[in-house]
Amino acid sequence: MSKNPFQQNHETMTMCELFKKFKRFKLFEPSLGVLGFFLVVFFVICCFFYLDYRAVAKGYVIPAQSERFLWLELNGSSSEIKRVEFLEEEGNDCNVFDGDWVWDEGYPLYQSKDCSFLDEGFRCTEYGRPDLFYTKWRWQPRRCNLPRFDGKVMLEKLRNKRLVFVGDSIGRNQWESFLCMLSSAVPNKDSIYEVNGSPITKHKGFLVFMFKDYNCTVEYYRAPFLVLQSRSPAGSPEKIKTTLKLDQMDWDSSRWRNADVLIFNTGHWWNYEKTIRGGCYFQVGTKVKMQMKVEQAYRKSIETVMRWIHNEVNVSKTQVFFRTFAPVHFKGGDWKSGGSCHLETLPGLRTSLVPSQTWGLVKVVGDVLAAYSNTSLSTGLDILNVTQMTALRKDGHSSLYYLGSKSPAPLHRQDCSHWCLPGVPDAWNELLYALFLKHDNSRTFNSSVINNI
Repeated sequence: MSKNPFQQNHETMTMCELFKKFKRFKLFEPSLGVLGFFLVVFFVICCFFYLDYRAVAKGYVIPAQSERFLWLELNGSSSEIKRVEFLEEEGNDCNVFDGDWVWDEGYPLYQSKDCSFLDEGFRCTEYGRPDLFYTKWRWQPRRCNLPRFDGKVMLEKLRNKRLVFVGDSIGRNQWESFLCMLSSAVPNKDSIYEVNGSPITKHKGFLVFMFKDYNCTVEYYRAPFLVLQSRSPAGSPEKIKTTLKLDQMDWDSSRWRNADVLIFNTGHWWNYEKTIRGGCYFQVGTKVKMQMKVEQAYRKSIETVMRWIHNEVNVSKTQVFFRTFAPVHFKGGDWKSGGSCHLETLPGLRTSLVPSQTWGLVKVVGDVLAAYSNTSLSTGLDILNVTQMTALRKDGHSSLYYLGSKSPAPLHRQDCSHWCLPGVPDAWNELLYALFLKHDNSRTFNSSVINNI
């Protein structure tokens, strides 16, 4: 017997009525229903974000099926990978630059308010940054465990020695981080001082800090290109203001040569804006290479640095590190055209914000260093390959909080190049510490790092 079409199930009628009402519904008509709908959606979204932050903050283990957190290992734990200790013999084959950022409640290693060796531009928390998430991430290699940084151990290793950073302002960022990490182990802060009485503010030249109780110095030399920048040759076209002599080292290189530990970095200034657009061209010998591209010039400069190390530095005495380029994270522009990183509070899932030319510079370094891997440099050179790990840290930049006042910078003048301290450069220094101790123990070169650049 057929069903009476007029005798419908009450539930079906209700759904049909709702559907008809929905079809008649005008989305943009002022309505409490519309307002209520959007409030509920907003509330649900906020709940998800809140739960994610709670999960991160409390170190909850995220289930494997949660795709949003596949990149993240909380508390550095993993049931699938058995890690060895990097400083042990079993750790010799571990690539410490292949890993993840993990949440660690034991961080940061120091507080900016307790360190007097920081530029105002790096004191983000003190000058208005409201979140502290960026200070809580630790770098965890996939296959091994790094030694926890111990300032007293490092200072004992540096007793009666010189440790020198050479490079651009990002190198200075790392140097100041290292000063804070070391000074946290020194009760009497008055025993740490700049030997020439110079203040730790932005200026050209160099700064030398003495740790009196250990008779060691931790120094910074500003040389953003590492090679020599000088006036243009006589008779040059008017548009040539200065040149980079790609076959000569910076004037101050004689001051670095006898350091016990030497950390180089360059890359931040190797772009069109900082060179050719500003009238700075490239010179080899007496000739200015008007058609030479930035990447070609960068390659020649790295070759010059390697030759200088090979010929001028006693690598049996001096441990040399080369830190690779630290990416910027400007979104929607650059430093002068409204690029931003403000409101970034968590590490990224991918490196899409990183400019493509960054990877070109990294490849240049890898190619040049590979050519020296079978020379005498192989026992005295280590690579701090921080590019990939740093590419994920869009959350760690100074952004609006670099002016040294309670008022943030304008939104169109954000700093997405330099880093808040404590923060990302501390992780670079933890890697520096681990490689230094490894080298000090075994005097071996981790050549596998070059192959992973």
